[in-house]
Amino acid sequence: MPEREKQIVIRNLSLGRAAMLLALSSTREEEENIKIFLMKHGFNCVATEIGGLSDNIKSKILNAAIGAALNRGIIKKESKELHALIHASIEAERGLMLDMPVNASIAIKLAIVRDESWIAVAIFGQSAIHTLTNHERAGLGFMHIG
Repeated sequence: MPEREKQIVIRNLSLGRAAMLLALSSTREEEENIKIFLMKHGFNCVATEIGGLSDNIKSKILNAAIGAALNRGIIKKESKELHALIHASIEAERGLMLDMPVNASIAIKLAIVRDESWIAVAIFGQSAIHTLTNHERAGLGFMHIG
């Protein structure tokens, strides 16, 4: 029997759902397919992966978000756009870090999705103190680009 073509169908695709969908991708192929889908729906997007320990992951998240957004052209090098990205990243990071143990290992995917007026940052991944204690975590942040 021939393999069915994979197709993404999402109803009521909002900016937040788009960002979370991209952050939830688990392979490069899946990530690329989702990016193509989102761009066809008028979104500009990028994803990157980050790893480290909980005590230094906050700075890594912010640096990775800024670098990825500037490199991909999601934001311009303007204070209002950078400001919006920083606030959305901090909001997403707060959701991710809720009740995070000290010195936990973290592996996450960060996705940034933008439309004309808003930017969303979604983070999904795992944290663990030991390989047998993995926990999935997620965070989502929004900000108006004004």
